Amino acid sequence: MRSAPAPGLGWLVLAGLTWGTSGTIGTFLRAETGLAFLAVAGYRIFVGGLLVLAFVCATRSARWPRTRAGWRRVAAIAAASALFQFGFFSALEFVGVAVATLVVIGATPLVVIAVEAATGHLRPTARLGLTLALALAGLALLAGAPAPTGADAGRTLTGLALALLASASFAAISLLGARPVADYDDATGTAGAFLAGGTAVLGVAAATGGIAFTPTPAALAWLLALGLVPSAVAYLAYFRGLRTQSSTTGALVSLLEPVTATVLATVVLGERLAPSGWVGAGLLVLAVALTTLAPRDVRGG
Repeated sequence: MRSAPAPGLGWLVLAGLTWGTSGTIGTFLRAETGLAFLAVAGYRIFVGGLLVLAFVCATRSARWPRTRAGWRRVAAIAAASALFQFGFFSALEFVGVAVATLVVIGATPLVVIAVEAATGHLRPTARLGLTLALALAGLALLAGAPAPTGADAGRTLTGLALALLASASFAAISLLGARPVADYDDATGTAGAFLAGGTAVLGVAAATGGIAFTPTPAALAWLLALGLVPSAVAYLAYFRGLRTQSSTTGALVSLLEPVTATVLATVVLGERLAPSGWVGAGLLVLAVALTTLAPRDVRGG
């Protein structure tokens, strides 16, 4: 059987690459504004929701749900998005950009594959096993390489727990995206879900540390970039890709995110990466390559 990329993979690759910018852009926004990471998380999806809403309104393509099933999907995506932002950006406070991203995205395929296999949507294969083994090995090498200087065990465990919460939330988004609802439009639904989820996260942030900042040109530029690149563009691309790809494939291709995040954290933020970390990044890229070149019938879904 020929092994060729199937339609939709390009959108998933675009999502994986653009997601990897979120930690670095969020760090620059935080440095410019003094906001806590949780406030940055709320602004990320709230602004992303505003941008998607502006897009569907400008293109006259808005299609809001008319049934309970459609609105339940909006609510589910909103809840998962809010929990993801809370877990991921809170984890950054404890373990740094690279480790948080690696744990979140590295653990997601495990959750997705477990659910898919348990529900009969995935047929395990030797190739899938090899892909997963490479991904886990790459994750282990990367996660052990860039630990923040002076981190203690308690803070590390807290950060890992928050990252795993984000991972489970992202797995839920992947599983929902691969199971379309007739009355749910991806773009319009994403706008509504992000606005609701962003409002919830900003509410928590306001109660715990504040969300006010001085709107300097640099701050607004970083805020727009955070809402546009790893939020509006990335999620719309991901949901577009999941129209023709399984949640397993989406979760595995998203392994590109920690590669992008680690390179940016190392080059831009100065987080050091040991040689073993670069080996881990290479293994993750290899795992993604095996996923994207796999025959259609081993993808599951």
